[in-house]
Amino acid sequence: MTDFRKAVSRRDALRTLSAGAVLPLLPTALFGQKQAPSQPLELKRVAGIASVYHHNSHADVILGKIFDGWEQDGGPGPALKLVSLYVDQFPERDLARGLAEKHGIPICSSIREALTLGGDKLAVDGVISVGEHGDYPYNEKQQHLYPRRRFFAEIAETMEDCGQVVPVFNDKSLSTVWKDAKWVYDRAKELNIPLMAGSSLPTTFRKPDATLPLGAPIEEVVSIGYGQLCSYGFHAMEMLQTFAERRLDAETGVAWVQSLTGDAMWAAVDSGEVSSELLDAALAHVPTVKRRKLRELDPEKSALFRFQYRDGTKGAVFMLQGYAVGVAVACRVKGRQEPFALQIEERYEPRFPHFAYLLKGVERMIHTGKPAWPVERTLLTGGILDRAMTSRFENGQRIATPELAVSYQPANVSYAPHVSLAADPRM
Repeated sequence: MTDFRKAVSRRDALRTLSAGAVLPLLPTALFGQKQAPSQPLELKRVAGIASVYHHNSHADVILGKIFDGWEQDGGPGPALKLVSLYVDQFPERDLARGLAEKHGIPICSSIREALTLGGDKLAVDGVISVGEHGDYPYNEKQQHLYPRRRFFAEIAETMEDCGQVVPVFNDKSLSTVWKDAKWVYDRAKELNIPLMAGSSLPTTFRKPDATLPLGAPIEEVVSIGYGQLCSYGFHAMEMLQTFAERRLDAETGVAWVQSLTGDAMWAAVDSGEVSSELLDAALAHVPTVKRRKLRELDPEKSALFRFQYRDGTKGAVFMLQGYAVGVAVACRVKGRQEPFALQIEERYEPRFPHFAYLLKGVERMIHTGKPAWPVERTLLTGGILDRAMTSRFENGQRIATPELAVSYQPANVSYAPHVSLAADPRM
């Protein structure tokens, strides 16, 4: 019988799985290891689709690791070969043209051309779509309208016309707007396209390095986020969902969502609607700007996104721009006296390693044809955030969310820093 009073390291949790369930594990964090697999893999051909490609853009720290290795220093990289690029915008600091010339690959005039290289069949084994950054409009809810649905629509149409499908990875949310995200999900299901998406944070370093076992009796989850409400809120929300989905009988979706600001935000804490103990536990694990006062943050830049799962479990994301300088999660687990809490570390050197572990999961999907984690996690995460931004626009109204009855089983697999980046993704 599992003892839910204790957390386990992610390495130990993964060792309980069958050998075929995860990538090989080594005893220490291995980002930076230089050895290659004993039997080199065939490189799978990839089309890169990007909104923009400039230094440290998401396209750069994902696709750049295919060009130049995990650390983007010319060393070993994934068993993937970028054979084409479609780039939507070319700002003054564009890198795409120079990299394409250096590596001898075409920058295509359309997504269809990038997938077919001008033929009538697919010329790639997988697609990586990065609709993040660039000059795109905001709607009245302050959601940045990146072209993720448009990108996927053209990808899907090309596959349908060719009578072939290959795996697709979509960076971050399927769309910032729920109806578009659901359209992408449904279209992928219609054509049986293997689809994966999400934030890089579920794959990054944790401090302490721990997780909760699947089936844990989680009663409430709180996360701390920073930065812009929509863009960075997605990371904090998906990190919360990465833990919430591990609860007993999860996942079945969310019943309602509400966004609160200013005095209403803190009244929810003082009344016990949101656990002050979990908030304090999460804050204890995240760096903060000490000179700032928590309850005096700009209500235009801070918010509480609270929601309730259909099984009654409570969730809350505190977006604390100007106070928090990172992401943390805290869970109340039945039978455990103290909250389970940890920091989600975002390291910047060498070249954003959490994106390397994200790409490791993408590499495995392209080699196996099976998503390394369920796209439904990202669908639900994006849906909660969209409803939260809608509630904010509607002056904090609680919104019933029958459309967020998203059910799935979490994958008990991690592309965390204990996974060898040089490991064979087919295992």
